[in-house]
Amino acid sequence: MIEEWPVLLAFVVANVAAAMTGGIFRPGAWYEGLSKPSWNPPNWLFAPAWTLLYALIAYAGYVFWMSSTPEQRLVPLLLYAVQLLLNAAWSALFFGAKRMDLAFVDAILMWLAILGTMIAFYPISPTASLLLAPYLLWVAFATVLNYSLMRRNASRPRVADPRSEGGLAERRR
Repeated sequence: MIEEWPVLLAFVVANVAAAMTGGIFRPGAWYEGLSKPSWNPPNWLFAPAWTLLYALIAYAGYVFWMSSTPEQRLVPLLLYAVQLLLNAAWSALFFGAKRMDLAFVDAILMWLAILGTMIAFYPISPTASLLLAPYLLWVAFATVLNYSLMRRNASRPRVADPRSEGGLAERRR
């Protein structure tokens, strides 16, 4: 039985908020047109993988909260929040802005923030720390995939955003 369901709900809501950027910034035709490595997962795999990962991330936060005292929470939960913010930013950078380079930097920072969160969680709750291990591994894989996509498509021009100056200038010509 969940002892503090409002705390669990708060972690679930935070993770749903981070996940929402993946629903807002979708792969679309641009992503479909990219040159991809043979080991690129099929598109159908991403939604169930991320659903499971977000559930683990939320539960890890809850387990940590329940295992810690208020004095122990500040730094670990700041790291937890940072990794979620970086997670939320990735889809906007990669799919929204079509900036694979910035998404790659974001992914590296996210991986480091996840690792930092795991290290901060571990002395207080090894279980909470280990619940984040699949997330760390998936983000490591996704970072390598991001890098591969960036390298394979380096010569591919980015589509101009019609709202930007360059996009308006292009339409005026």
